[in-house]
Amino acid sequence: MSATLTAGDVLTLEELRELRRTSALRGAGLVLHAWVTIALAMGTYVLWPSAFTLVLAVAVIGSRQLGLLVLMHEATHWLLFPRMRANTLVAQWLCAYPVFAGDVKGYRRIHHLHHRHTQQPEDPDLGLAAKFPVTRGRLWRDALRDLSGWTCCARVVTWPGWRQPLGGVWREVRGPLATNAVLFAALALAGHWELYVLLWLLPLATWFQLLTRLKNIAEHAMVPDDDDPLRNTRTTRAGMPARVFLAPYWVNYHVEHHVAVFVPCWKLRRVHALLRARGYGETMELAPGYLAVIRRAASATR
Repeated sequence: MSATLTAGDVLTLEELRELRRTSALRGAGLVLHAWVTIALAMGTYVLWPSAFTLVLAVAVIGSRQLGLLVLMHEATHWLLFPRMRANTLVAQWLCAYPVFAGDVKGYRRIHHLHHRHTQQPEDPDLGLAAKFPVTRGRLWRDALRDLSGWTCCARVVTWPGWRQPLGGVWREVRGPLATNAVLFAALALAGHWELYVLLWLLPLATWFQLLTRLKNIAEHAMVPDDDDPLRNTRTTRAGMPARVFLAPYWVNYHVEHHVAVFVPCWKLRRVHALLRARGYGETMELAPGYLAVIRRAASATR
């Protein structure tokens, strides 16, 4: 398969027209869904406090925190809302800042280079999955670091932004601090300030870190052909449990996203069906599930 493959090579003009249409209602609904799910998970723990509901809430909220980054990524491609300004503002204040992510405009510039140079030396994301496969012990050690909060602490301590003058640091952190202050205040007014620590910071420092690692592995690690757009990234099948706890908002359809980068995430399943119907299923890099990806990532002997 040629590296010059484009969406126009596999989709008709009518399909391209329909698939590229965004929806403000759908975009707003996805952001609302993430926050309502977070609120419901918190409410479940408040009503039935136990170790089980705490772990369940941490897993659900951590997956929605990843979901907020997925929706920020949507806005990076101008796909969350039809209007450009709405994409940036909503993604910045309701998706990126709450999970302490950086500036959407800066990420947009870097991320477009990833699509232009996927799996090539100029790809800014090349290092995220380059080391795999690793040994099973190495992968377990990294997973335990994620779940213990060690990875999160290390990222905070080694954040490159600390090297800036104080004014630069403040410009970087004031947005995340402001949104998190609002979240803390809302929970305090509801009479449950402790939920900010238990069910916002704890998922962010643990389950979210592990999911971010798994996402990076699934999307670009151990791909068979760095030059083939159907094989230099991976689509991973995800059933309902995986969509709830691991892969929110169709993030598992990554081959489809790279082939048809202008298609909103909620239409990627249709792109997948069209590609398979036209005979590309045998060519595409597909994984039967996240467990298969994990097993392959931990397949090195030493």
